[in-house]
Amino acid sequence: MANPNQTMARSFVQVAAAPGEVAQPLRVVQMEGLAILKIIKHCKEFSPALVTGQLLGLDVGSVLEVTNCFPFPIREEDEELEADGANYQLEMMRCLREVNVDNNTVGWYQSTLLGSFQTVELVETFLNYQENIRRCVCIIYDPSRSNQGVLALKALKLSNSFMDLYRTNNFTGEKLREKNLSWVDIFEEIPIKVSNSALISAFMNELEADTPVTQCDYDRLQLSTNPFLERNVEFLIECMDDLAVEQQKFQFYYRNLSRQQTQQQTWLQQRRIDNNARKAAGEEPLPEEDPSNPIFKPIPEPSRLDSFLITNQISNYCNQINGVVGQSLSRSYLMKALHDN
Repeated sequence: MANPNQTMARSFVQVAAAPGEVAQPLRVVQMEGLAILKIIKHCKEFSPALVTGQLLGLDVGSVLEVTNCFPFPIREEDEELEADGANYQLEMMRCLREVNVDNNTVGWYQSTLLGSFQTVELVETFLNYQENIRRCVCIIYDPSRSNQGVLALKALKLSNSFMDLYRTNNFTGEKLREKNLSWVDIFEEIPIKVSNSALISAFMNELEADTPVTQCDYDRLQLSTNPFLERNVEFLIECMDDLAVEQQKFQFYYRNLSRQQTQQQTWLQQRRIDNNARKAAGEEPLPEEDPSNPIFKPIPEPSRLDSFLITNQISNYCNQINGVVGQSLSRSYLMKALHDN
């Protein structure tokens, strides 16, 4: 994804807002049906490869309107190609402005594989966008999940408390307890509302067939969910391994911290014995702290950000497995009833 600093354009609502004005909380993301279809088409065409694109629209009050979008070129790890991608985005927005189409950036969309999107890269991209845009969202679309009969489309944003903490880059246990921040407080999911113009709604009514549907859609009754469940369980196991590695880091940290405290106590006891001897000899006592001694240097605590993101990902996989298993169970009961009849 190209640098958003080169492509962001604030909406007229954001520009007109007073500097000291308190922004209304974002309540809903209103998306045009055409923009959703563009996102679905782009993500499905390149699946299982992951793609991204720009969201265009307006920020009006507590509603973020997404009226259009366009895809980003496939990114390569090359500076020249990345610069070409930024130029492509600028040119696209210029062309949209010339034809009087909304060209205000309100975020971006990206595809995912089985809900694997809670990463540090996503957090950094959010912060880069929000340097230029007061409010933005990321639309996540999962083509593999949508094949199970569910429109896997969600709008996400970072919570304000998490963003403030991320800017300080201090994810120690003490700071997290002070901010009362847990792994569920990283992302906020915003409800999506699909909206179409009256002209499009009238056109869709004209396209609707007058005769009732006679052909049954038996694909909805497909009972095989093994491939989807297997991939989810495989990813879940990988996340559990990653979480175990993070826990080992903290165990190693606490062992070192305990060893250091023991060494400090031993050193202090010896220093007090030496000072008592010096006082008896009429000499000045030595200080009981020695910053130059390695045992008094603080051991840095590992960041808990990775473990929080992994825990988020584990929760997402578990929810997907529960959803698919619940649907499969309902289909099994339905097929049993059909078989009995």
